[in-house]
Amino acid sequence: MNTKEIKEDQEPLPFREALRVWIKIGLLSFGGPAGQIALMHRMLVEERKWISNDRFLHALNYCHLLPGPEAQQLATYIGWLLHGTRGGLAAGLLFIIPGMVTVLILTLIYAGFQHVAAVQALFYGLKPAVLAIVVIAVFRIGAKALKTGYLMLLAGLAFIAMFFYHAPFPVVIVVSGLLGYMGMTFCPQRLGERCPRWICGDIAAVQGIDEGGIIDLLLAKDERGRFTPTLVRSLKVLVTWGSIWLAPVLLIVILFGPEHVYSQISLFFSKMAMVTFGGAYAVLSYMAQEAVSGYGWLHPGEMLDGLALAETTPGPLIQVVQFVGFLAAYRDPGILNPYIAGILGTILTVWVTFAPCFLWIFLGAPYVEQLRHNRLLNGALSGITAAVVGVVLNLSIWFGLSTLFGKTTLSQFWGAAIPVPDLASADWFGLLLALLSFIVMRYAKFGMITVLTGCAGLGFFWKLLF
Repeated sequence: MNTKEIKEDQEPLPFREALRVWIKIGLLSFGGPAGQIALMHRMLVEERKWISNDRFLHALNYCHLLPGPEAQQLATYIGWLLHGTRGGLAAGLLFIIPGMVTVLILTLIYAGFQHVAAVQALFYGLKPAVLAIVVIAVFRIGAKALKTGYLMLLAGLAFIAMFFYHAPFPVVIVVSGLLGYMGMTFCPQRLGERCPRWICGDIAAVQGIDEGGIIDLLLAKDERGRFTPTLVRSLKVLVTWGSIWLAPVLLIVILFGPEHVYSQISLFFSKMAMVTFGGAYAVLSYMAQEAVSGYGWLHPGEMLDGLALAETTPGPLIQVVQFVGFLAAYRDPGILNPYIAGILGTILTVWVTFAPCFLWIFLGAPYVEQLRHNRLLNGALSGITAAVVGVVLNLSIWFGLSTLFGKTTLSQFWGAAIPVPDLASADWFGLLLALLSFIVMRYAKFGMITVLTGCAGLGFFWKLLF
């Protein structure tokens, strides 16, 4: 829908149309956060023009500062901008539900048969296609976000810090924000014309001028509505979503006691929801250690199986938690059937993991929107945006290495750990699919669904034959 075609008395975007798109995004959200962000950028910014690139990046920057899955929170944020609370709920839930159902089905099979080879064959071809989508996203987001030499430098430093030195994600984001703030404070105003253009670029561009989108029309018509933060509204959101999140946890602990498996699941994953900065990989080792050694829910090595299921299904990668929650309850069912207990464990785990995500967005998004045109804040967020490009590049290379090579070794150089792929373990057919996907989407303008479907089919038959 083109914004120029919208009449003044017409609803900018029917809710039903948005629902169809959120369902499609939920079904196609493979490839972890990098692939999911790339998918939303393509569908919402480039194809449908629902949200401008600047506003998309502004929302993404905020979501990167939050604990939890940033891609799901970004969908919730954009849904809220479009249709308020019901839009945020629809976008956030539809981002989760397809993956939740798929992971649950595969976990049921895993628990019963410990074998998912056929499913892995089906999803084998998707990974190279998702890799191509992520690489294209790096080019597109980078071209629009890195408007100055200074921001390019920040993106490069963020990539080097994370990829070679494994710097903690929150540290990279905070430092990049500070450097962006300092750049906006000192360079554009204090240095004036002495600031080289290759460093400063177009100051107005750094401050963030929208390219236009349907959301801009909604903002123009609703200046004093849901986008304006108030203390009353904030308290209402805090009480409502705090209760939705924590009331079931309190009730379970009171009814069953703190040592019951459901109480342990509720408390452990509620705590996880507060500290998952940097996505699933940032806390995976801690979760695996606690689930295996602390609680005895999983056997050694099973966390990798759960991660494989989460990686080859749609939805946030953090949904690996439901694999853990299922097996925890499945192996300690009490009077229940083990499968029923496991399903309840999955539902409870997903509840306490994702309910806080809606709280962070509905509580903070109005304030973030009000601060969009604050020059210094935009300087800090521009620095974070640059870092995000470096982070997405880091994820794309990591995803490529894990997808196309069975083995990598680490080479040490000046304190950096450089991953070197073992060419003997290369998946040459996967590499061919990735290159073909990149070419047909980048240059032949093939649709994403067509490419994903085609690669899934080719990969499945390749696995069956070889």
